[in-house]
Amino acid sequence: MHLKHRLSAALIGTSIALVQSYSQTANALTAQEVGKIAKQITVRIEWQVAGKNKQGSGFIIKQEDTTYYVLTAYHVVPEGGKYTVITPDGERYPIDSQKIKHKSGTDLAVVQFTSNKTYKVAKTGNSDEASEGTIVYVAGFPAKTSSVTSSELYRFLPGQVSANANQLLDDGYSLVYTNPTLGGMSGGPVLNEQGEVIAIHGKAETQAQASGDGIKVASTGNNLGISVNTFLRLALMDVGVSLPQVKVVKSPKADDFYLKGVDLEKKKDYKGAIEEYNKAVEINPKYAKAYFGRGYAHGELKDYSAAIADYTQTIEIDPKYALAYYNRGVVRGELKEYSAAIADYNQTIALDPKYVNAYNNRGFVRGELKDYRAAIADYTQTIALDPKYALAYYNRGVTHGLLKNYSAAIADYNQTIALDPKYVNAYYNRGVVRGELKDYRTAIADYNQAIAIDPKYVNAYYNRGVAHGELKEYPAAIADYNQTIAIDPKYVDAYYNRGLAYGELKDYRAAIANYSQTIALNPKYVNAYNNRGLAHKNLKDYRAAIADFNQAIAIDPKYALAYYNRGVIYGEQKEYRAAVANYNQTIALDPTYVNAYNNRGFVLYEIKQIDAAMNDWRKTISIDSQFPAPKLALGVALYAKGESDRGLVLWKEGIELLGQVLDLQVLKTVGWGDVLLGDAAKLLKDPRL
Repeated sequence: MHLKHRLSAALIGTSIALVQSYSQTANALTAQEVGKIAKQITVRIEWQVAGKNKQGSGFIIKQEDTTYYVLTAYHVVPEGGKYTVITPDGERYPIDSQKIKHKSGTDLAVVQFTSNKTYKVAKTGNSDEASEGTIVYVAGFPAKTSSVTSSELYRFLPGQVSANANQLLDDGYSLVYTNPTLGGMSGGPVLNEQGEVIAIHGKAETQAQASGDGIKVASTGNNLGISVNTFLRLALMDVGVSLPQVKVVKSPKADDFYLKGVDLEKKKDYKGAIEEYNKAVEINPKYAKAYFGRGYAHGELKDYSAAIADYTQTIEIDPKYALAYYNRGVVRGELKEYSAAIADYNQTIALDPKYVNAYNNRGFVRGELKDYRAAIADYTQTIALDPKYALAYYNRGVTHGLLKNYSAAIADYNQTIALDPKYVNAYYNRGVVRGELKDYRTAIADYNQAIAIDPKYVNAYYNRGVAHGELKEYPAAIADYNQTIAIDPKYVDAYYNRGLAYGELKDYRAAIANYSQTIALNPKYVNAYNNRGLAHKNLKDYRAAIADFNQAIAIDPKYALAYYNRGVIYGEQKEYRAAVANYNQTIALDPTYVNAYNNRGFVLYEIKQIDAAMNDWRKTISIDSQFPAPKLALGVALYAKGESDRGLVLWKEGIELLGQVLDLQVLKTVGWGDVLLGDAAKLLKDPRL
């Protein structure tokens, strides 16, 4: 067999010998019995990088007097580190980094420590006998994460062999298995049902991470290990074990191509992986895992129809392949085939009732179908199975927010952050919910935290600007919109809102510039035309203002506010009939628009349609009895018609609501025309005021 890399025996040292030889026959132990053996031989390896604690795993493979040798993955102990071994009894022993033995060309290393205590040494098994479907166990110490809160937590995980190739990968890997390993378990032992070590665990499943939209993405279910026989054969020295005779392999088998596919998949060479899986199924048309792997690769290339076909083929070969249903559900979700996705997640759960990702993803899909109650139930079930599943709390928080259950949403975001303090979207979404509750100060604090974690989080700057605007902190709002635009120069709403803030500061030219930029980015942004029209009005550029209101109406003929604003300008220019026509249109579109009735009354009074004007003010009062303007105007009209007592009563009610004394100069500034002002002058002379 040709090897790309061969190992030098001198690197490992001639003194190492394993204390056990292969058993010819052995009965299977229970999982508990194998677990007990694994716990006695598995060690934790710690080191620091840039002040941060790191860890991996290993197992005791040899004792020589007071010296113990630990076999691990080389990437756990790269050169130059300061390492410590923690044995099963919790004792800590330093590792001399100068004595680390690395098997050149493989991801293998042996480290040593000295102790007067007695520790169990691993027994090795014949890894060549591990075929597809063989039950195996992986032991080790996962690194700390949101769901693994202690670096001392030991894991013992069952699974099955997917492939055992004859042809090795570059780093010596040849064994593929399904055990759901975690980071930090690299270097730990892979044991068979006899409690014998048959491989060194090296590469864990890394694809099943949260995607940006709240689901767990498709999983490969593949982990890679270096077989013990590979370690022994490449050592090229007597280690006290009688190895089985190596069979002469005339041509690659399906497992060899499958292994290459898995390796290329992990390197994200999905096209290359597909080619290898094609070769595997050509040799073995019933190779379910090869179809499954090819389906995953097709999915990563967004060839979803091909992915579904491969997962379906996997299921036809093995109807109990839960992960195939799960991954097909993920792909169907990408295609927005939500009902079919739910059916696949249902089947996944039927086969594996504790598969938390399936509950989470089913919840997400149900949310896409707006079945929010069912979605919450799925997220709650996810959390019941795994109380440290941060994404499920986050997703449930999103769903509670959609149902306007804001307190529940905040509680879920709090829990998400407690589990994962760097979960930036949780801070952002909590800020959004607090904004909905008008708790703008705490919303700003959440946006601050999101920005601290991700200084390029453009929506956090934008929403913080909105919150500052709600608090009338317009310069701060503008600063946030500036930052939003610096990150994303095409963020149209940031220009629009910056225009609003400049308008509140009465910097109308700056407001116009921002509304113009908004329109340049989105020529159909109807509110930008309306607001630019108002800014033009404030600069007394009435022609430009009317042009903007015209454009707003052209885009949206049912835009009541644009008709109203155009009516205001026509009224100020004494084009009363045009003003009335616009107020009529406003009221037709929005029969409760009080300002339109009130202003139409002002205009009608100027063209001597007194009764119609009075009816408009009465209508205004019926809609909003706390609006002072129509009471003042109606009071003047009644006084002018000789109903002085009633007129004075309404006038006084209006003044009380307004909270200030009025004179003619003030009334001129609020839209009162000459006729109404003339009648108001008579009322103001009444000695009863």
